[in-house]
Amino acid sequence: MATAKPEKHGFDSARLNRVDAFLKEKYLASGKLPNAQLLISRGGEIVHFTSHGAACDGSARAVDEGSIYRIASMTKPVTSVAFMMLVEEGKVAVDTPVAHVLPEFRDTGVYAGGGGTLPFMTKPTGEPMRMLDLLRHTSGLTYGFQNRTNIDAAYRADKVDADRVDNWYVGQDLKGFVGELARYPLEFSPGEAWNYSVSTDVLGAVIERVSGMPLDQYFAEKIFRPLGMHDTGFMVPADKLDRFTDCYVWAGPEKGRVVYDSAAESRWLKKPDLFSGGGGLVSTALDYHRFCSMLAGGGQLDGVRILGRKTLELMTMNHLPGQSDLSRLARSMFSETQNAGTGFGLGFAVTIDVARSMIPGSVGEYYWGGMFSTSFFIDPVEELHVVFMTQSSPSWIYPLRRELKTLVYSALT
Repeated sequence: MATAKPEKHGFDSARLNRVDAFLKEKYLASGKLPNAQLLISRGGEIVHFTSHGAACDGSARAVDEGSIYRIASMTKPVTSVAFMMLVEEGKVAVDTPVAHVLPEFRDTGVYAGGGGTLPFMTKPTGEPMRMLDLLRHTSGLTYGFQNRTNIDAAYRADKVDADRVDNWYVGQDLKGFVGELARYPLEFSPGEAWNYSVSTDVLGAVIERVSGMPLDQYFAEKIFRPLGMHDTGFMVPADKLDRFTDCYVWAGPEKGRVVYDSAAESRWLKKPDLFSGGGGLVSTALDYHRFCSMLAGGGQLDGVRILGRKTLELMTMNHLPGQSDLSRLARSMFSETQNAGTGFGLGFAVTIDVARSMIPGSVGEYYWGGMFSTSFFIDPVEELHVVFMTQSSPSWIYPLRRELKTLVYSALT
């Protein structure tokens, strides 16, 4: 793979190399991460691409540019783009009430009392849940793993949560998932707060209903094939198994990092019952680089237009109520972002105040990450984007994303 000289695009090579030295010393040599892959692009060219570590437990095979990773919540921006393509076709709108497409949610109310199982006491929503709320996580939905409320306790007890890491999607498609989910009350009335949630999985169900196509087919035909993302999908084909990586989980100080999902026996080797628009995709750094390049190019790449420029501008504005940030509006303790100085657009976190974020960056930078510690960010001001791949959960136990952004920006001249 060809890369441009960093100096051609305003980078100091020696300072970029410090990023790799840092990763190897702090995260790989210590065993905190199994591997690390970093892609940096500026001005439309890759200026830095490095891979470190083994692809699988006990194997000498190193990760390389063909390695396939579970990208978890980095699926969410793909789903959001897919939805906005339907908006551009006039088939749905950002302010469309969700119940107009998914009538299962017509009678869903807000939690007003009850324990961790059905039935609950409810009250009517102040405003209907709209597609906007799914895109920006203000729907009132939640994730079971947050361990905060009686609602997420009910998700765990009844295994309704589409992003559960145990028994993922077995025996239930998106239609069945939506039907179950709508039986549970919302944590708050839509638009009143921000809470990281299964909202984007529900958005995937919207895409299926509106387009009349299964989500995997819609993604493949409308996004992956046009962009040349040939290694991205909801499963790993048998002929690509030798490129798939093991995935690990931190099991506490006594056990440390252990294999959570081995490549050889992975659930991603077979077609899932439910296509999770919130976290189901696998991809490569180079494939996701093409997705980022399309976004950075105003919705087009190599002559193929996926979205209109103004649509993408709309997606990367802060859409939180009252132009607030997550430090003021977020209820969940978990998310893939820092809260201060961070707004939320239609599928991405958006930097709105660099000083409050306390990380180098630019106003208008947008980004997201996944529970297996993958991440990306796009800085339109600097014409820069970064893709980071590894496979270790949970993503919030190390300040890796903050450190990577600081080191990358420090290499700009």
